[in-house]
Amino acid sequence: MTEPSDPLNADRKPSREGIERAAKKISAILPPTPLMPLKHEGMTLWCKAECLQPIGAFKIRGAWHRLSDLTEEERARGVVAFSSGNHAQGVAWAAKRLQIKATIVMPADAPSRKIESTRGYGAEIITYDRRTEDRVAIANRIAAETGAVVVPSFDDPWIIEGQGSTGLEAMVQIIAQAGIHPHRVVACCGGGGLAAGIALAMPGAKMTIVEPDGWDDMGNSLRGKRIVPVAANAPHTVCDALQTPLVSPLTFDILKERKAEAVSVSDEEVFRAMRHAHERLRLVLEPGGAVALAAVLAGKVEVDDRTLIILSGGNVEPALFSRALAS
Repeated sequence: MTEPSDPLNADRKPSREGIERAAKKISAILPPTPLMPLKHEGMTLWCKAECLQPIGAFKIRGAWHRLSDLTEEERARGVVAFSSGNHAQGVAWAAKRLQIKATIVMPADAPSRKIESTRGYGAEIITYDRRTEDRVAIANRIAAETGAVVVPSFDDPWIIEGQGSTGLEAMVQIIAQAGIHPHRVVACCGGGGLAAGIALAMPGAKMTIVEPDGWDDMGNSLRGKRIVPVAANAPHTVCDALQTPLVSPLTFDILKERKAEAVSVSDEEVFRAMRHAHERLRLVLEPGGAVALAAVLAGKVEVDDRTLIILSGGNVEPALFSRALAS
């Protein structure tokens, strides 16, 4: 995909050039997250610990890329975003640093830790019922009333490019540490911003996306070659960060073009991955941040010594983390 000559054009498509620009901006304010080797069945897998970002998740990347490109007039009007927690924290963090007013629409059942963290960065929180209300409609209404700029969690070229910087950063680290280029990337998928961004950043690697069982709308969409929503009776999942009811054409088209593969994992498989990361890597992962590792440990992804696994977030309630360790 090519980028229009104007990188501030809101109608443009995300591009690798845009990802390189995002990576440069992000590296100026944030150190690289660790790339950690993990022994698995005689192989060495490479785990990118995005759970160690200042907000505990990769979402800080897209939020910074988007908000730092706002004009002075846009910054004065503020921003509004919708998220179950990690994008919320990323936008709130970036807004505080840039002195921009932020309003975040969050589900009422979002983890209290994520809500309080978002509020702690100075954002105003508006809650909604994720089963009966439309978060996008709520955000659009707020934007219409206040003039705030809507910052989507994945359906946005800046967000996709910012998340894609994860891939560029990891690729540099793998080459430096092991002298190899990644052959496969395994990443979580809610709306697909991270997976789509990495797919653009690393065109030579095979992409595997991982979703929770019953919330695998991107996988179903890729298999059916058209966007399909999550079923109305979707089951409960511990992966609160990956409960996206409908993906966007922007992320879907990128992953479809890259022939991304898709698998899903159960809560039990996620808990196993959380335990494994804690025991082997000394990392705390939230359920949504552990799904890529869960798919690998469950044997649902073909891996080798050139496999990159994205450990995307670590914002987990203590009680839920204890439950995972004890299960």
